[in-house]
Amino acid sequence: MQTLVHLGETDRAEQVLAGLGDQDRDLGVMRISLAALRLAQDNARQATAALAPVLDGSAPVPWQGRLAQAFLLEAIARDALGDPAAAGRALERALDLAEPDGVLIMFLLHPAPGLLQRQARHGTAHASLIADILSLLAGRKPGPPAGPRPPLGALSDSEVRVLRYLPTNLSARQIAGELYLSHHTVRTHIRHVYVKLGAHNRAEAVARARALGLLAPSPLRGRAAVGG
Repeated sequence: MQTLVHLGETDRAEQVLAGLGDQDRDLGVMRISLAALRLAQDNARQATAALAPVLDGSAPVPWQGRLAQAFLLEAIARDALGDPAAAGRALERALDLAEPDGVLIMFLLHPAPGLLQRQARHGTAHASLIADILSLLAGRKPGPPAGPRPPLGALSDSEVRVLRYLPTNLSARQIAGELYLSHHTVRTHIRHVYVKLGAHNRAEAVARARALGLLAPSPLRGRAAVGG
């Protein structure tokens, strides 16, 4: 659903929604998708209604990054409803959740530079993270890309969890042990990550993921910059 929303195909997203059972609609990840759809349709009030069970924990999500996405969408919706104070609180919570792992993809999928700039001016515990996000947003070129663009929204939660281990020296078998998955499953996730990021090997996948904000910048590069 979110991929369809990002592509502007809201009618098709509505068709997917209509085909779901009540139990599936109540899942936390589906509520986040519904909120993204309602915001694309300029219905901020229904977006906040969809997000409420996610934010209060009654509709949990499997990954902290998804919760960061929920709070970001809540911030965008509250701002659209004319409640900047609530928007600021929700945005700060989204930044709280994103900071530890440096996962910025949600802020690129749902760009809100005005909100971020206001948050930086009015006080935040994440000034550096906001600067990084704004820098990434400012660096995006308008118009169609020169080559095929990876479907950012298509990375599953499981693939993202495996992706976060790729910068380490752990083998696929060791990653499987860390995540309590089979070796075959991890190798399949890695192969899918390579395809979706347009990478041919592990180093290329890590570099591409960092360029897209899916992974934090290399700490070695940061130390080199300080030393230089």
